[in-house]
Amino acid sequence: MKTKKGGRFKSSFKLKQKGIEVVGKWKTVQIDPNLFADEEFKDIVCLEELTDYKLVSSSEVGKVKEQKRKAESVSEEGSEEEEAPAVPPKKKKKNKDSRSKADKSNDPNAAEIDVPADKEGKRNKIIESANDTHHGHVAESASSTKDAPKKKKVAKNKASQAQEALPSVATSKKVKNWTTEVLSASTDHKADVSAWKDLFVPEPVLQALSSLGFSAPTPIQALALPSAIRDNMDVLGAAETGSGKTLAFAIPMIHSVLQWQKSNSSTTRNDSVSKEFHQHHDETRWENEDEAEKLTHQQVEDSGGEDDSSFTTGCVKVLENFVFDSSDETLSHKKRPLLGLVLTPTRELAVQVKHHIDAVAKFTGIKTAILVGGMAAQKQERVLNRKPEIVIATPGRLWELVKERHPHLSNLRQLRCLVIDEADRMVEKGHFLELSQLLEILNDSQSNPQRQTFVFSATLTLVHQTPARVLQKKNAKKMDKKTKLELLMEKVGIKGKPKVIDLTRKEATVETLTETRIHCNTNEKDYYLYYFLLQYPGRTMVFANSIDCVKRLSSLLTILNCDPLPLHANMHQKQRLKNLERFAERESCVLLTTDVAARGLDIPNVQHVIHYQVPRTSELYVHRSGRTARAANEGLSLLLIGPDDLINFRKIYKTLEKSEELPFFPVETKCMTSIKERVNLAQQIEKAEFFNSRAKHHNSWLQQAAEALEVDLDDDMLMGKKTSEKEESQKQKMLKGMKKQLKHMLSQPLFKVLMKTKYPTQSGRLLLPQTSVGISESALGTVSKQQAKKKKSIKLN
Repeated sequence: MKTKKGGRFKSSFKLKQKGIEVVGKWKTVQIDPNLFADEEFKDIVCLEELTDYKLVSSSEVGKVKEQKRKAESVSEEGSEEEEAPAVPPKKKKKNKDSRSKADKSNDPNAAEIDVPADKEGKRNKIIESANDTHHGHVAESASSTKDAPKKKKVAKNKASQAQEALPSVATSKKVKNWTTEVLSASTDHKADVSAWKDLFVPEPVLQALSSLGFSAPTPIQALALPSAIRDNMDVLGAAETGSGKTLAFAIPMIHSVLQWQKSNSSTTRNDSVSKEFHQHHDETRWENEDEAEKLTHQQVEDSGGEDDSSFTTGCVKVLENFVFDSSDETLSHKKRPLLGLVLTPTRELAVQVKHHIDAVAKFTGIKTAILVGGMAAQKQERVLNRKPEIVIATPGRLWELVKERHPHLSNLRQLRCLVIDEADRMVEKGHFLELSQLLEILNDSQSNPQRQTFVFSATLTLVHQTPARVLQKKNAKKMDKKTKLELLMEKVGIKGKPKVIDLTRKEATVETLTETRIHCNTNEKDYYLYYFLLQYPGRTMVFANSIDCVKRLSSLLTILNCDPLPLHANMHQKQRLKNLERFAERESCVLLTTDVAARGLDIPNVQHVIHYQVPRTSELYVHRSGRTARAANEGLSLLLIGPDDLINFRKIYKTLEKSEELPFFPVETKCMTSIKERVNLAQQIEKAEFFNSRAKHHNSWLQQAAEALEVDLDDDMLMGKKTSEKEESQKQKMLKGMKKQLKHMLSQPLFKVLMKTKYPTQSGRLLLPQTSVGISESALGTVSKQQAKKKKSIKLN
């Protein structure tokens, strides 16, 4: 601040005359949580400001400095009781002075200027103090020398606790995760993880599993972990949805990174301190670009009452240190390569996988980064500059950064672990062109022969029956599980014999899933969807094949007061994540989505999945239905089958080899007339609003373009007939009337008590029987009742 007032050498004399004496108290400053969205601030715990202070002569500050040095030496020897009572307040002055310097310079390395001799011993001390300041314990750690050793221990413990909690905190600030229910088990209750110990799981991971409450591995984890960790084999895993496939590849990957760190620990400098220091050091490295300026400012203050010659030599010291730091950065680029890469088909799945890996790796100090489209590429580049060991990415954004030759992605061939999640979707013909280009780089002659590859999906071994016309061709091959896996291995680049784990059932869906259907006309689907949502409230996902269909349903259900949350590829990424988060928070909610949410998403307690349009492939049907009935919970899948959907339905039925016909979902026909009235009126309102907004949007765009080009606009080019004000107001009146009518309809109870007779009773009010249509009854209960009745009638016949 002071250097701005005058020239650099002029102001230096004035600065020597002044110092700061603290009069008031340091006050905590509220931090806006949005700051933590950018991971640059993840180590900050709190900020403090000082508004009440005095400027004093620097000779007094110099004395305080001398006494501080003496106090430090005494505290290092451990003589807590022999301290003079007059020292603490003076120490306080120096502390505030040093704190103001820290605010101006933001450079932890500058502290080395004050420290005389014994550099190696002091360096550890500097690292400790740097960690303390970043964890918000500035005031406690240096306020008095009396309790110095004790407070150091406390600060260390606090720092380690904060560091342990950091990954999870940072991620929750960045994007609130819809899987928090699964990953937020209380740390007070620690689960018994003895079942995991035989699977060669590393100790820090066991600690994390215990705090998360994962007491026993799932079948896929129990089979995959020993082969991956002990035998270092490639793994091809096929298991039903919700069976814990993410941890089956995340734990071996963390183990591989830890092994690499162990083998390279001898070459790293100050390895005993490096784990604590890495996070802080990476944050401060960003400041190196303008460090020279900051250092000169700090050196002016540090020089105090010294003469000009000592000031210049001080500068030389700092610049040497600056050069040393940058050389350390170039070394660490080589020392900390990218070790693990996870590729996913959707952005939301990438976010979820990152959260899961962070939760399991929270006691290891391993850093992860996410690279997905729809978010700022510059921010992701900055995250990569911190050299994370594991990167979770979608192929498009990763290929973009590889083409830009980002230094951290320059050595992809030396990866230790490669994971392709939902692999059957990723290697589909005509999809993910960037993936094939990435695989070419990853699988060339220079690739790491020790690299492990993990390939997982719920439909990895699902085989379609080849049509007869294809089999009649000369070189036609009949596809079976073995040939499908061989083709997949060839595309992914797995050499040698991998461990193949197939835990899928013949039907491919989960046992706890109840599958039902309703046959109806295409225009009747809206009625049945609205009926289901009213009759069976809960967490429901509605899948459609197109974005237009999702948009139409979203506006229709909004008019009917169902408050749906849309999710599709044309939405902004932040809005997509926000809608997923809201859906996970609300107990009764509808998520209208395309197949972007069909794969991998682990949203807790989804009770119903409705296929508004039958999916085009059996894989999609399995993945869509797999959003419910996860981790041994029950769930319901309902297919709305129109005349256009019959072909797709028969294909799915044939591929999944269903032994029994899907039961029909029971519908109360008494309510359907009033439901049809409501939906028909809502459809009219939706159509009118849609055409109005589309015409307005089109016409305003044309008018703006015409004005910009300075040309006259013909009426023929405008969308819709040019109406007079009178006609327009009549239209608006009609629309208002329809809305009022619908509002009245929606206020009436739909599922009415059918008893209307009035007659006197001796005891007063008559106790009426419950409604014939029980709203409290679940959809699963209704289906199971119907099936039980059917079985009884079959037995009687």
